[in-house]
Amino acid sequence: MSDARRPVAVYTDVEDTDPAPGIALLESHGFEVRVLGTRDPAAIIAGAQEADALLPGYAAITREVIEALPRLKVIALMSMGFDYVDIDAATERGVWVTNVPGAATEEVATHALALLLASARQLPFYTASATPERWNERAAVAPPRLSEQTLGIVGLGKIGRAFARVAGPLFGRVLGYDPMLPDDDAVRADLDALGIERTTLEEVRRNSDALSLHVPLTAETAHLVDAGFLAELPQGAILLNVSRGGLIDNAALVAALDSGHLSGAALDVLDEEPPGQRHPLVGRDDVVLTPHIAYFSRRTEIEYVRIQAQNAVTALVTGAPESPVNRLP
Repeated sequence: MSDARRPVAVYTDVEDTDPAPGIALLESHGFEVRVLGTRDPAAIIAGAQEADALLPGYAAITREVIEALPRLKVIALMSMGFDYVDIDAATERGVWVTNVPGAATEEVATHALALLLASARQLPFYTASATPERWNERAAVAPPRLSEQTLGIVGLGKIGRAFARVAGPLFGRVLGYDPMLPDDDAVRADLDALGIERTTLEEVRRNSDALSLHVPLTAETAHLVDAGFLAELPQGAILLNVSRGGLIDNAALVAALDSGHLSGAALDVLDEEPPGQRHPLVGRDDVVLTPHIAYFSRRTEIEYVRIQAQNAVTALVTGAPESPVNRLP
């Protein structure tokens, strides 16, 4: 770090995390740390004018914010996803953007399995009916035997494959799709060991009784799951999403559930978080919903904060962070 001044690290919003381990790490490397406690863009711009490193929680870091911070060198995220940052604007300004890849792979995979089983076994209905008055009630349609079902996985990165490892043995067949994954001997051997048949997106959606999404939200994947996509799923299928809410067209999903074409949806993410009072996917008996908590555990509670801060430190000390999501010239 060539500046004589201490580098400045600014946290934006920290309402559901304890930044103390990250603050300690930054301060031990000579940073001055400030915590704004806001997602408001104007407040971030005003409070981060001297920031070399910006550490958001869920605050959207737009082009306007990036271009208004003259000293900014790194935006260190506390998530795997990075759709709430203008990556192009950051790259144009020579600002690194980092994430926390792999920090919660096990947690997300096991949470996805829990959601899927809750939906497939109709736990919302049966936990509600486990009373003396309703004890003998049965749902309108009996749950399937999973060993007679096909599981589809869209996105075969670390989490997609970890999900296949825990969920695949329960199903009769596992199909997978990922256009970005290399097709080489090592990958083929790994997919074979996991029992994944790699095929086209069309084949996955036409044959998957349960389909799980494990792709990032980008311009190409936004509303990937639309009315046409859902119409090609088998009758009575379950849709699972622990990635990003924007992958799904809400109106199309609601219509597929209302018509009975889908038997259920299992979601840890929504397009709007927290959702409004009238969000169409909240409060439905056929939707198992958790509040974007798949990543969370006693381990990740600390690791997300630590890795976020470490990326800021490494970027400023060495000129390049440990887990960048963009490339600088």
